[in-house]
Parts: sequence; structure tokens; C-alpha cells
Amino acid sequence: MESIMLKWGLILKSLGLTLILLVIRFLFDSLNLDILTLSTLVTAFIGGAIFTVAIIFTGTLADYKESERIPGEMAASIRALFIESNFYRQDPGFVAGMQQHVFDLLATINSNFRGNTWDARKIGSAMEAVNRDIITLIDRNVAPPMIVKLRAELTSIDRISNRIRQIAETSFIPAAYSIAELATAAVIILLFFVKLELVEGFVLFTVLSMLLIALILLIKDMDNPFEVGKHTFADIDLFLLFELEEELKGSLAVNKD
Repeated sequence: MESIMLKWGLILKSLGLTLILLVIRFLFDSLNLDILTLSTLVTAFIGGAIFTVAIIFTGTLADYKESERIPGEMAASIRALFIESNFYRQDPGFVAGMQQHVFDLLATINSNFRGNTWDARKIGSAMEAVNRDIITLIDRNVAPPMIVKLRAELTSIDRISNRIRQIAETSFIPAAYSIAELATAAVIILLFFVKLELVEGFVLFTVLSMLLIALILLIKDMDNPFEVGKHTFADIDLFLLFELEEELKGSLAVNKD
């Protein structure tokens, strides 16, 4: 049921709004307020409005496609930090502590995702614990290639964390949203006044209105693809990070035994 709602929920939501608009359209018909003919000028205006919304949708799609790569890249860097620490065999206790810090970093990241927040202070504190472990390895004269590898992965996590915060907390050109909403509203209002046959008018009004409303809702949803548990329809699947948390938790438990 959840997968069906994820796939069709946005369409059903836009259809519900369109049905309300259809009632208004029939009211206009009954009052003979449909005074405009479906001329080439009207069709050109409708086409231009759809084109405008499509351009804005393309702009948000670029950020969304980038966001799809984030869980995989984040999981790969955290896994690398966890595994690379095993190569320092001189002090198993230190390695266990460092791996615990890496796990704590992952748990903090996932906790932020689950809570639909991005607390940079908590994540920074968790990263600093790992960074102190790397500094300790430097003081113990660990081979430079290992240090470089660990620093590179931690820097990658920091960069991805900043990108997540930017995507989650900023909107894609607020003025562009206003233009898209204005274009959609203008088309729907225009369709209220266009004279059409009953069946033809029903089909045309329903399809155009539902398409434009669905696109607006999708654009707003895609603008923040990290809204876990908010029953939105265009969220990034974070299963790689959640599964990695369970995997590392199991590894820590085995190491303690």
C-alpha cells in the first residue's frame, strides 16, 4: 500500500484539487461565463505556461539527481574510515575506540535524517572525534598513505554534509516558484472562461489542470529530497546509510566479543 501511495499519491492529490476546480468550471458554464473561444492565441499561451513550468522542473531535477548520489558516497566514505582503521594493529583498543567514533558519526547523520533536521553542530562534533583519532595516528608515526586516505574520506563526509544542509535549507530560486505558480494559476483561470463542448471541456480542463498542479507539487517536493517520514513523494532512499548502521553495529558487537 505504501509503495502504491508513493507512486500515485501525488497524482491522486492533484486529481482531488482538480475535481474542486471542475466544480468551479461547471459553475462558470451554468452562468454562461465561458466567453472566450479556443483560438491559437489561447493555445499558445497555455503552451508557453507549460513550457515555463517545465524549465523550472528541469532546474530542480539537476539538484535532485545530485542528491541521489549522496547516500552512496556518504556510505562509502564512512565504510572506508571504519575499515581503514583496522590496518593499525599496534593498539587494538585504540582501533576499537576509533571505530566507535566512526559509528557514532554515522548514527548522528542517520538520526538527523530520521528527524528531518540537519544539526551541523552535532555532526561537526562527531567528525571532530574522528579527526582527533587521526591526529593521534599522526603522532604515532603511522604511514602517511593511511593518514592521507583517512583525511580524504573525512573531508569527503564534511563536503557531503555541507551539500545536504544547503539542499535541505535553501529553495531553488523562490522567484522561479512564483513564476511557475503564477503561470499555472493563469492557465486555470483562462480555462474557466474558454468556451468548450461539455465532454471536450471536461477532458481538456482535467488533463491540463491536473498536469500543471502535479508538476508544481512535484517541484516543491523535489526541492528537499531528504524529508524522511513526512509522507512526501520525491524523497531520496537512504537505505544504504541505514543498512550500514546496522552492519557496523554488528561489527562492533563482534569485536567486543
